[in-house]
Amino acid sequence: MASPRTITIVALSLALGLFFVFMGTIKLTPRLSKDAYSEMKRAYKSYAKALPGLKKVGISSVLLRKVIGTLEVACGIVMTLVPGKPKDVANFLLLLVMLVVLFFHQLVGDPLKRYAHALVFGILLTCRLLVARQNEDQPEREESREQLVNNQEKNKVKLS
Repeated sequence: MASPRTITIVALSLALGLFFVFMGTIKLTPRLSKDAYSEMKRAYKSYAKALPGLKKVGISSVLLRKVIGTLEVACGIVMTLVPGKPKDVANFLLLLVMLVVLFFHQLVGDPLKRYAHALVFGILLTCRLLVARQNEDQPEREESREQLVNNQEKNKVKLS
């Protein structure tokens, strides 16, 4: 039977991966939802206007939206399908993307209801990363610590 830690990691990986594939696809194409796609275009135009430095570097609102959407789709696929350490890398990249998105929302002065999803999914990504990075050796360490304490108690008894 799988450990609760493993079940948590798998469930979070699947849910987060599918969410980011969906959200990234909405940023890239109007096929899923024309209204959501139009809203994304409008939002990224306001982000680009709020950061005039992006234009100086040659990053338009369209390029910014497509880069973030592509990152979300790619990392979402990795989180959903690829086993092992690449999931942690994808998790970290998505966490950085969420921090950038939160920065953009704060920059343009959006109300909380406009960026609550980014906040929640950033917290979920953080939780998944923390759970995944925990050592599975903790129960073994506790057992070895108990054995060490027992051995020290036996040695005390022998010396007395």
